[in-house]
Amino acid sequence: MTWPRVGGLRALELGTPGALRAELNRLVLAGDKQATAGLLSEYDEEGEELEHVGERLALVDDDGAHVGTVEVTGVEVTPFDGVPWSFAQAEGEGDADLADWRAGHRRYWERVGTPVEDQTPIVCLRFRLVGPPA
Repeated sequence: MTWPRVGGLRALELGTPGALRAELNRLVLAGDKQATAGLLSEYDEEGEELEHVGERLALVDDDGAHVGTVEVTGVEVTPFDGVPWSFAQAEGEGDADLADWRAGHRRYWERVGTPVEDQTPIVCLRFRLVGPPA
């Protein structure tokens, strides 16, 4: 199974459907959110390759509608406990410090059934908003 495609672009589905995805999309479209963290295991399970610098992704809402286009500016795989504060800040979600970021992400991944350990590989994806749907 592969991730959804929209207009030939891989879809970027942030968070979980509902209020969380709507808020994360709002932050991207406002230019405040320029990064997102994912689990490397999700790429393996879905048979997906990591994004690459220069790749454009379709930011989508709960209905799969293309609400914006982002361009990947950086991709790094690092252990959960190695994610730097500069990356957490780029996520733009208002975390007070790295401990706050880690606690929030641990809660999120536990809630969706994929708890993380300190050495769990995390895909740190940086991007910039390049425009409305292509």
